[in-house]
Amino acid sequence: MFSLITAALVIGQGLTANALACRQEAQAAPGGMIRENRTLDQIHAAALEEGGGRGTVVLWHGGDEKDQMDFIKKAFETRFKNMTLDLTVDLSKYHDGRVDRQLAEKKVTVDSVMLQTVHDFPRWAKQGALLNYAPLGWDKIDPELKDASSAYWYGLEFLSWHSVANTKKAGNVSLTRFADYIKPEFKDKLVLTYPNDDDAVLYAFDLIVQKLGVQWFEKLLAQKPTWVRGTATPLTMMMKGDNKLAASFTTTPGAFGMNGTTSVFPEDADWVSWAQRGAIMKDAPHKEGAKLLHSFMLDPEFQRSTYGWSVRTDVKPANGLPDRKSLKNTNTPRFNKWMEDRANVERLRFWYEDRIGAAQGKSPLEDGI
Repeated sequence: MFSLITAALVIGQGLTANALACRQEAQAAPGGMIRENRTLDQIHAAALEEGGGRGTVVLWHGGDEKDQMDFIKKAFETRFKNMTLDLTVDLSKYHDGRVDRQLAEKKVTVDSVMLQTVHDFPRWAKQGALLNYAPLGWDKIDPELKDASSAYWYGLEFLSWHSVANTKKAGNVSLTRFADYIKPEFKDKLVLTYPNDDDAVLYAFDLIVQKLGVQWFEKLLAQKPTWVRGTATPLTMMMKGDNKLAASFTTTPGAFGMNGTTSVFPEDADWVSWAQRGAIMKDAPHKEGAKLLHSFMLDPEFQRSTYGWSVRTDVKPANGLPDRKSLKNTNTPRFNKWMEDRANVERLRFWYEDRIGAAQGKSPLEDGI
């Protein structure tokens, strides 16, 4: 397909019939939704044509380490020849403000956004800022993880916090309950992300305190935990041999674990899970490239090999995990409703900040940890 397009461009004959078909096969559905009917290879061809032989996608992804999402870039560029994923990772709470500024200035340079700030997406959709596009696999996304009446936004990645311990430092101590974190043997050994610096971490504390009470939090403070910025930082610090930090419930070793760690989901209170939402900007400079990225990320193989649980209902959990719907101690859609109540989120943020202080240190993307 690429050779046909290139040849047509070289001899000045415009688009080939095949490339034109690739562009037209994404059909408009009732309500203005564009439903993708092309194959990945056909979308790839259209993305290459869009870029004059080389395709580009500008992605802003939420995260707290610069290389945290490199696996997406590597998989995408390996699968699709002559495509470049221009990836910028930063805290979602900063990315969304940059999106708002581009919209206000009417100078959109980003194609795709995938953020933890799920409450932003309905607002952007109402502003007419998002493309009503249903990528390949959209119909298989759990209905609870996408908009009921449009394809402006939808869950692309299933994420969660685990209870994680360094097996060498923590020994055989159980962490199957959040109550285990206040045992004497964990004094001075906990490393936790500031809840007033990350909404998903704040949600984790809120869920635990709702079940175990404020007294649990007061006892946790008596353990003298080390507070850090970023959710990757606790795992990094736990794995270092020059400290005694051994456990955290504000991080994850990934879907497939990490050597030297044990990871469980506590049973005495709910733990955090959410679907990271994604959307394509209506005025994206590289719409075909963005369509290719979203369709690729919803591909069953990518979902299966990358995330423990999938946002798709037809992809079985990886690594022997139970079916997501059978989990009793997490409620993935509830995170969305919690995030939408910004007044409550702000009250909670300052309640915790009053007790542990403002988040200290550089951005986790710049602190070198």
